[in-house]
Amino acid sequence: MDQRVAELYGCDTRDLRAAWPRVIGNAICPFLQKRCVKSRKSSPDLTIGTCTVEYGSERRLVMICPFRMLEKRRVFTDALHLLAAHEPGNDLHVVPEFSVPGGSIDYMLVSVRRDKPVDFVGIELQTLDTTGSVWPARERFCSAVGVATDKRAAVSKTTYGVNWKMSAKTILVQMHHKLGTFEHVNRKLVLALQDDLLKYMRMAFRFDHLSSPPSAADAMHFHAYGLQDGGATLELVLAERISTDDEGMARALGLQAESNVDLEDILAGLGAKISDASRFTPA
Repeated sequence: MDQRVAELYGCDTRDLRAAWPRVIGNAICPFLQKRCVKSRKSSPDLTIGTCTVEYGSERRLVMICPFRMLEKRRVFTDALHLLAAHEPGNDLHVVPEFSVPGGSIDYMLVSVRRDKPVDFVGIELQTLDTTGSVWPARERFCSAVGVATDKRAAVSKTTYGVNWKMSAKTILVQMHHKLGTFEHVNRKLVLALQDDLLKYMRMAFRFDHLSSPPSAADAMHFHAYGLQDGGATLELVLAERISTDDEGMARALGLQAESNVDLEDILAGLGAKISDASRFTPA
């Protein structure tokens, strides 16, 4: 079966009416609202732009770029209810790449009152890693619309796979290492992932004890998203939410981490990073 890129630079490849030479030439990621940041190792000036691919005989849509999950900034809006200290009148900010014991958090959604952070939710994005190269499939599509940049790749028979096991295990171990910090300061950590990846986690790990519907008392929340066919576009939709705590993650993985840090330290660090540029405005 021919493997197909489903989205390139945020555009559905089924849309043959799109101005593909302009889309590919501009290389703009609509989710970051700037030039695509994913480039080829062999050609750093050449962006990849592949958001989603088809995989398997069922032609499942698999997101392979984490920034694809930023559509309409939904992942932040869907985490607002976890800001227990947020009040009307507070400002909202999104702070990227914030360091905590155990690693770096992709984004912190921060409630700010009179220029001082009062609450926060950590949000990690996880899509799926591939095995093999998606580049030939990308170039086959580009060739079909007359803008291929790598003719050798366009006729290559190289295929790609989806590394379910490594994608799942790596992110769960990372989340457990970071979760201790959030539980220690009584704050929430969200993993935004694709619904199919959550299904795999349920098969490969011990997930039967996780709370569904999610519990407000839990520190660890899983927000699973799917892609819905919107006609000319694919739309990100929240499919499921479940939760657990540090002990629950340990039961799933059998790992331990020491991640205690004071709440004041995190709030001070966030205060140093908020600015007009980090202000959150829902789409």
